[in-house]
Amino acid sequence: MEKHLHIISFDVPYPVEHGGYFDLFYKLIALYQQGIRIHLHCFENKREQQPELEQYCVEVRYYPRQCGHKGFSHKLPYIVASRTNAVLEDRLLKDNYPILLEGVHCTFLLHDERFNNRKMILRLHNVEYIYYKQLFHSCHSLFRKIYYLHESRLLKHYEETIANKALILAVSELDTKTYRKEFGAKQVATLPVFLPFTQIAAPEGVGCFCLYHGNLSVTENEQAAIWLMKKVFNDLKIPLVIAGKNPSAKLQRVADKYHNTCLVADPSEQEMQDMIGKAQINILPSFNITGIKLKLLNALFNGRHCLVNEATVQSTGLESACHIGTNANAFKSLVVQLYRQPFAEEEIRLRKTLLLSTFDNKQNAQRLIQWIF
Repeated sequence: MEKHLHIISFDVPYPVEHGGYFDLFYKLIALYQQGIRIHLHCFENKREQQPELEQYCVEVRYYPRQCGHKGFSHKLPYIVASRTNAVLEDRLLKDNYPILLEGVHCTFLLHDERFNNRKMILRLHNVEYIYYKQLFHSCHSLFRKIYYLHESRLLKHYEETIANKALILAVSELDTKTYRKEFGAKQVATLPVFLPFTQIAAPEGVGCFCLYHGNLSVTENEQAAIWLMKKVFNDLKIPLVIAGKNPSAKLQRVADKYHNTCLVADPSEQEMQDMIGKAQINILPSFNITGIKLKLLNALFNGRHCLVNEATVQSTGLESACHIGTNANAFKSLVVQLYRQPFAEEEIRLRKTLLLSTFDNKQNAQRLIQWIF
C-alpha cells in the first residue's frame, strides 16, 4: 500500500545554498528513496520555483508569503502569520494524508479545528523564541532590534501553545530538553539532521590557511567574522579566509585592514567544499545556542581541525571531535598550536565513530516513517 505524505516547507528547499536548507532537501531524497509519495508545498518569497524538486515528489505546489504589513498580526508571530494560505488549507482537506510541518513557521494548521484529527508532525529547526532573542542581542539596527524583541516575545507564547498539539522532532538534544522543560511538551524527540555527506572525507596532513565560512548576510555570522579578524587574527601572521554569501561593504572594509585576511564573496558550492578541505583549521565560533550548526557538520565530515566555542557544540555530542576555545585569547593560542599540527588518522577514526551512525539518512528516514505512519 502506498504511503502519501504532505510536507509544508517554510521556503523552497533547493538549491541548498546554506545550512538551513540541508535538512529540508536531503530529507526529501531520503523519504523518496524509502518509497514515500511526497506532496510538497513550498512558501516562496525570493527563491525561484525549482523543477529539480519534481523528481522526488508526486506534486510540488508553491504559495506566496504574505510579506510586509500583510503578514503582520498582533497575536501570531510574523514568521507564522506570513505563511497562512486558504488555497493550501483547502488542498490539504481533500485527503487524510499525514502532514509534516517544516519549522514553527508552518504551524498555522495546529490552530485550525478542521485539522484536529489529522496526523501532524512538527520538524523543529530551532527554538525560535531563543533564536530571535539572540538576534535581538546581536543586531545594531534599532528597527530590527524592536522587531526581533517583539517577535521573540510572541514566539515564546506561541511555541508554548503548540508544544502539545503535534509530535515534535527537534534537530538537537538541547532543543528537545528546552521544549520539555519550558513548554511541558510530552511528545518530543530528537531526530538528527539529514545531510549529503555519507563518509568522512577529511584529509590527513597539513593545510595552508584557516577558514571561517557561512552565510555572511546573517548578522551573527558577520559579527563572528569581524570578531575573528579584530580579536583573534589581529596580530597573527597566519592567513585567514572568510568565505560565504552576500558579504556586506562593512565586512569588506574590515577585511581590507588586515593583510593576512582574504574575503571570498559568493563562492560556488564546489569552491566552498574545496576551501573546507584545504584549510588547516575550520574556525566556527557561534553566538547562538539553538538548533545545530550545519557548517560544523560540514567541517567535521570534510575538513581538518575544527576550532569552536562552547555555543557551537553545546549538547551536540560532538565536543570530543572539536577544539574548544572559551575566549579570544584561547582561540589565538589554539590557532598557533593547531596550524602546524598534522591532522591524523586517529582523529578521522573518532569522527567516524561519532558521526556515521548518528547522521545516517537511511536509518533516520526509517525512524521518521515509523513515527508518521
